[in-house]
Amino acid sequence: MTEAHGRPIEARGLTKVYTDFWGRPRVLALDGLDLEVARGEIFGLLGPNGSGKTTSIKLFLGLLWPTRGEALVLGRRPDDVSAKQRIGYLPEESCFYHFLTGRETVDFYGRIFGLPRAERRRRTAELLEMVGLAAAADRRLGEYSKGMLRRAGLAQALVNDPELVILDEPTSGLDPVGCRQVKDLVLSLKAQGRTVLVSSHLLADMEDVCDRVAIVHNGKLKRVGRLDELLERADATDIRVRGLSEAARGEVQAEISRRGGEVLTVRHPRRTLEEYFLETIGAGQPTGGAAAEGGAREDRGA
Repeated sequence: MTEAHGRPIEARGLTKVYTDFWGRPRVLALDGLDLEVARGEIFGLLGPNGSGKTTSIKLFLGLLWPTRGEALVLGRRPDDVSAKQRIGYLPEESCFYHFLTGRETVDFYGRIFGLPRAERRRRTAELLEMVGLAAAADRRLGEYSKGMLRRAGLAQALVNDPELVILDEPTSGLDPVGCRQVKDLVLSLKAQGRTVLVSSHLLADMEDVCDRVAIVHNGKLKRVGRLDELLERADATDIRVRGLSEAARGEVQAEISRRGGEVLTVRHPRRTLEEYFLETIGAGQPTGGAAAEGGAREDRGA
């Protein structure tokens, strides 16, 4: 990887309003997002469908223009070609040529990035091995399972040796084995020093891999922080003990000491990420954008 410059992702007041054919505001998809992603971390962008996650990613990639606010990626504007060359992207739905083999597919994307032939061959072999597709390298993608296609997508996202990897719903639709394989690959990217932004509504998967998360709901940022801080229950305490009989369990700490037990840890228990997420957005609230037709504020820049 080349040396990184600037924060991987910064968003300041990032807002996107979708308009109709006549330019009238229709949906406020993202409303004043302020966000920073640190170098070398796995950052989770969480939210229900229609919350603004994919819109945020498209703004970071320079595929959409913001209505207001700004985004910086690797210290540059998202439409800067020098920034794009250092980003790897896995969309929610990868569009492949299914008549190509896995090897031909990765080589094809290497050509798009202008990699020399010798480097393309080396990177292709290296990446197919990394994602566990070396044995299927010469099979056509039309014969791949969904999990294999997601791993092929990861290989193409890494062909340019990116500093920042953006993954949109990387485990969606996968079985437990496929999910575990993809999560292990994401963790390996962090071990290599890359920054990973993962967008998902599958909370258990994010809890397994993310250092920090941001929860977005109806286009607004609700919470952001480290998982261990967000999920801790400060109003309760767990006491983990060893050496007590079954009859003595549940006694208070003084009674544990009196009976000769050993207190191993005293700590605040954690809720699950799913519990915290539902508390944050308010379970049962409608989703699908910060404002629907007729509810978005007037915005002539949309």
